[in-house]
Amino acid sequence: MSPDLHLPLDHLFRRAAPGTADPWLLVLMHGVGSNEEDLFGLAPAVPPQFHVLSLRAPHVLGPQAYAWFEFGVRPNGERVINEAQEAASRPLVAQTVTSAASQLGLPANRVVVGGFSQGGIMSLSLLLTQPQLLQAAMVMHSRLLPQVWPLVASPSALQGRKLWVSHGLQDNVIPLASAHDIRQKLASLPVELTYAEFPGAHEIRPSELRAAMTWLDSLRA
Repeated sequence: MSPDLHLPLDHLFRRAAPGTADPWLLVLMHGVGSNEEDLFGLAPAVPPQFHVLSLRAPHVLGPQAYAWFEFGVRPNGERVINEAQEAASRPLVAQTVTSAASQLGLPANRVVVGGFSQGGIMSLSLLLTQPQLLQAAMVMHSRLLPQVWPLVASPSALQGRKLWVSHGLQDNVIPLASAHDIRQKLASLPVELTYAEFPGAHEIRPSELRAAMTWLDSLRA
């Protein structure tokens, strides 16, 4: 637990570089079965003008293993989620992001959420349903929940928001088709989408990380 921030979720926190005039906040969310230490390992690659906050999901799966919601896969490959857990995690994430930005004295237009796999699901859901809380989302190897699509905010509320979506060409956990689905659905919304595919499976390789960080840094321009 960070001594710097008091938040609803356990977390790790790295402050922006000393002397940064107008710092930003990057909130990271891990995938199923992981924890806050996972994506916090990316902090050295994050531009120094960003505070980095890595959250721990609320549902315990095992020792040091957490999830934003539990899920199963049917024989036909269809994913079934615990809808009550997912619906509870969404406002919890929103509350945490809002509280962190408030404690750091940051406006919503300098807040970015990002995640891998299920953490990317949460990031995308927050951007689409509560865009007033942030400027952009960084979504890696993830998908858009059908339960969230009916809750998407109005086009006027989404105007000016930015989204990074990247996926592995050989992802064997969340199929590449899920990323294509995000790209297709976002085409009808006024969100500035940056989309990229990379060689590799369900993992963040160095080339993908470098490209994502370049995009993240460009938000400050």
